[in-house]
Amino acid sequence: MDFEKIKILITNKIEDADVEITDLTGTRDHLGLVVSSNQFKGKMLIEQHRMVMDILKESLKEEIHAVKIKTVTKD
Repeated sequence: MDFEKIKILITNKIEDADVEITDLTGTRDHLGLVVSSNQFKGKMLIEQHRMVMDILKESLKEEIHAVKIKTVTKD
């Protein structure tokens, strides 16, 4: 999986997002994501994660096996 593609997918939908991606297993299909955005303010953690997962759901079907997500605000 192209990490730059993931960053672009996320930042196209969450414009102020900063995205860090790590390869958790060395296979490039188990990813760790840290996404920071002020769009997460006031949202429950599940809502924040759903925002990210909704963006990635098409990629998850074929290219990504597992994702570990951490969302934070920029404050």
